[in-house]
Amino acid sequence: MAIIGKDIKRAQEFLNNGQLVAIPTETVYGLAGNALDESAVLSIFETKKRPSFDPLIVHTDSLEKLEQYVLEIPDKAFLLAKAFWPGPLTLLLPKKIIIPDLVTSGLDTVAVRIPNHALTLELLTGLDFPLAAPSANPFGYISPTSAQHVSQQLGDEIPYILDGGACGIGIESTIVGFIDGITTIYRLGGLAVETIENVVGEVSLMPHSSSNPQAPGMLKSHYAPRKPFYLKDRSSILSLGNENSGYLLYDHYLDGIDRKYQRLLSPKGDLKEAAHNLFAYLRALDAEPLDQIYGEFVPDINLGRAINDRLKRAAAID
Repeated sequence: MAIIGKDIKRAQEFLNNGQLVAIPTETVYGLAGNALDESAVLSIFETKKRPSFDPLIVHTDSLEKLEQYVLEIPDKAFLLAKAFWPGPLTLLLPKKIIIPDLVTSGLDTVAVRIPNHALTLELLTGLDFPLAAPSANPFGYISPTSAQHVSQQLGDEIPYILDGGACGIGIESTIVGFIDGITTIYRLGGLAVETIENVVGEVSLMPHSSSNPQAPGMLKSHYAPRKPFYLKDRSSILSLGNENSGYLLYDHYLDGIDRKYQRLLSPKGDLKEAAHNLFAYLRALDAEPLDQIYGEFVPDINLGRAINDRLKRAAAID
């Protein structure tokens, strides 16, 4: 069973030896290995049971180091990096040959970011290589936002979990690429589209892909609980009358239904709080003795767009 602790040196030793370590970030916990070591990268895919056509995100701790791994940083990418790194932003950039094709699923671009978590930044500073780190959970399941979540799912598969507490943001990073000079959002995430547009102007949104994605986290069905998950409006939920169901709601409870199996993402209607709670509450409902889980959309603005994206993909709907 994986050891859970805060020993950065110990985590570095495992990584230097080609093993995998779960690491905290401000978004979700990552399953990390040496991004330049194909054996370690292969172990990430095998441990997660992740298809090799779904590329990984590479994590480093500075723009100076990043220049070792990418051919260029376009002007708009540089503006975004200066504005939001460390933070929940991933950039798709043309890769250098030092990055194995296995990391990028054969694409000529690599997804890179600098995470905003003190423990992981210290860990990265002490390494001679970047870390490939998708979410630390079995492929397709709810992303982990605590060390305990990782332990429950992958504790028997890895030696160490670096415990950085609960993730502050709670949903994955926003992935941004550049197609013919157009800033393009490949995955909605913890950095709102509106916030990005304040820096680089209008952006384009890329639809998710059911196969051969062009960036990590673009698959249609993802972030899903084991139990059936359905998205309904409140009136439809109330008309269902199923007593053995769970409910993932935005800001107020449903009348006439036992609150034991209701989770409010944000009682005060705060989208940041809702994002922070999303995966943890969905995971908690999935652990209850229920037949299915019903959810509702949140307001589709700012971080709400990323939350709704995760809800739709958990329910595998367009």
